[in-house]
Amino acid sequence: MRFRRRASSAQVPRAVDRPVVWQAASLLLAYPDDSFGQRLDLVSAAARNLPGRPGELLSDCVGRLREPAPVDAAIAYVDTFDWRRRRTLFLTYYTAGDTRGRGMALLEFATAYRSAGATPPAGELPDHLAVVLEFAATVDEDAGFGLLAAHRTSIDLLLDGLRKMKSPYAAVIEAVASTLPAPTENDLLEARRLAMQGPPAEAVGLDPYPTAARPGPVDLELGMRIPVGKGSS
Repeated sequence: MRFRRRASSAQVPRAVDRPVVWQAASLLLAYPDDSFGQRLDLVSAAARNLPGRPGELLSDCVGRLREPAPVDAAIAYVDTFDWRRRRTLFLTYYTAGDTRGRGMALLEFATAYRSAGATPPAGELPDHLAVVLEFAATVDEDAGFGLLAAHRTSIDLLLDGLRKMKSPYAAVIEAVASTLPAPTENDLLEARRLAMQGPPAEAVGLDPYPTAARPGPVDLELGMRIPVGKGSS
């Protein structure tokens, strides 16, 4: 179990329950293994209780991910989230690439986790989107929102790459993006620049997509407790 929810006061109800969207997305973005079907069932149930577009997007993704056989789903996952094609789930890679600056960017995530009373995940880079989403959903909504919003450009670049390949995972990222502020003009300019130039390429021996950094349902065990009813916990 990666994160433990810290005690907090009751939150003001929202038109869209951001933590449910984030937790559902973290489950869908985990590697498809033997418990993949169970996770799809959980997300499907949660999506039915989400109002508006986010629920529709998550339901659409679940439906499409049910179609292939498990082994084909796993192969498609690895092929989809390929850093060489700029579709990685590691948020800092888009803006820092394989540079010394990426180490500092990764430290910011780990520091945010520790400040919220959570231990950074072992065996996974802290900027993996599934990890950040689980943190935001189950530990500290405000701090998690801050991390996601600060890396809005990376999320938009990932969404663009997934849309171009018509991936079912595009719907998940769109649902996540819908919980964030609209991109500013500077965000759009930066996304355009990175899309054209790619991330910085100063190699320092940091594997941008280490095998150990592929989160699965064991790593995301807390995510199996996703609330499926409005106001549930």
